[in-house]
Amino acid sequence: MLYFISDTHFFHDREFIWKPRGFTSCEEMNEAIIRNWNNTVTDEDDIYFLGDFALGANNEDKIVEVLDRLQGKIHFIIGNHDTDNKIRLYTKYMEEHPEKIVEITMSKRMRIGKRIVILSHYPTITSNLETDPHACVFNLYGHVHSKLKFYNGQPFMYCVACDAHDCTPVSWEAIHKDIMDEIKACLSFLA
Repeated sequence: MLYFISDTHFFHDREFIWKPRGFTSCEEMNEAIIRNWNNTVTDEDDIYFLGDFALGANNEDKIVEVLDRLQGKIHFIIGNHDTDNKIRLYTKYMEEHPEKIVEITMSKRMRIGKRIVILSHYPTITSNLETDPHACVFNLYGHVHSKLKFYNGQPFMYCVACDAHDCTPVSWEAIHKDIMDEIKACLSFLA
């Protein structure tokens, strides 16, 4: 299966990150995200991570420990907090564990079934309501730390960030259903 998530912000020990997510500490948040990830994703699944994995200086050993614990084949899309040092760490980890990290890239265009999807850390306009909903390009993104799944009411722009999905990876099937339901609602509103 295909799963998506972003903005885990492991080790980002700031109340404005973990408290709105319903946690009493950064450690509690970290463990909940790992548990939710592993209860959802198997080692046979591909999981696209859309940026901002971990924060904080001098956390390399801790980041490696988290990567060791996570299931699935991870495809990294770089986020604004994924510093050069962290990218080097992820790249080194990928070289040592090619079964765990599959790729590291700034963004990705991919086909899922008949649908073209742009994966990016930042929200990216790829279609509009004048486009045939069956031919439009979807954008999956993170970055905004919103509990809302859609960016400014745009049904083709879907947020996969932790904040929008109770700190749990979301499947392609659930995303596709949410987007198609939103498109139908928008089109019926415009009719």
